[in-house]
Amino acid sequence: MEMLTDKEMVTRICELRKELNAVILTHNYQLGEVQDIADFVGDSLELSIKASKTTADVIVFCGVKFMAETAYMLSPEKTVLLPSLASGCPMADMAEAEDLKKMKKEHPDALVVTYVNSSAEVKALSDICVTSANAVKVVASLPEDRKLIFVPDKNLGAYVARETGREMILWPGYCPTHMRITVAQLEQRKREYPDAVVIVHPEARLDVIDLADEALSTGGMIKFAKSTTAKQIITGTELGMIYRLSKENPEKQFIALSEQAICPMMKMHRLDNVLAAMEHKQHSIVVPEEIRRDAVKPIEKMLQFS
Repeated sequence: MEMLTDKEMVTRICELRKELNAVILTHNYQLGEVQDIADFVGDSLELSIKASKTTADVIVFCGVKFMAETAYMLSPEKTVLLPSLASGCPMADMAEAEDLKKMKKEHPDALVVTYVNSSAEVKALSDICVTSANAVKVVASLPEDRKLIFVPDKNLGAYVARETGREMILWPGYCPTHMRITVAQLEQRKREYPDAVVIVHPEARLDVIDLADEALSTGGMIKFAKSTTAKQIITGTELGMIYRLSKENPEKQFIALSEQAICPMMKMHRLDNVLAAMEHKQHSIVVPEEIRRDAVKPIEKMLQFS
């Protein structure tokens, strides 16, 4: 088979986008080459909204599996393609539906608040979903007389609990990429760039968040970067974020808080497998209807806060 150049692959992807009436949705952590071919680049909340509103027949989702599942659940009549089926989420894998059922039995009066970084099966057992962009707002709106179980990210849950004053039962999951970001790394960066502001993702540890100027979702980071007068911004999240921030704000310098903050799952999509997915309509993501029916409800409740 003849190997295509990157330029030829981009040309063919653009042709197929028209032929298939497709839309390419790409997460902020993806490789630059994949961000550049997207119809829309955003965080998981923004992509969920786009998925629910698109008139395309085919959604090519360049993110991780739970995001593609969410897109399918909001638009089951559409074809949702995930270029690499191996692009899962370690945090989502830390929460099993059977374990959540046991926790719900132990706390029968509790509401289950579930981060979108979770499987469809776990969402189906939940009362409402959240993203890092709206978690504080959603949790603050919930009845104060109800216990809350927060699944699966203990770091985001601890941050939300502190911001809202709500006591929550925290699932012991976490994002391995954000757990690699440490206080020692942050302090070192601040010594190197004393005039820089520090932004971190709320999936980071609380002690890291405490030393930052802002804790923001990736969508929040985009807005902050555009509005701040700071010329140097230390950025504590997955390294793919630096590409978009630098591209949209060329007059500012974005410094990775940790060079170790790489999610290998987010790097599995490339031009060649995006093209292959579109050419062969392969790696279609489908959620069984009996699960989708229950899992879409907490997602739709979440979208009311967007």
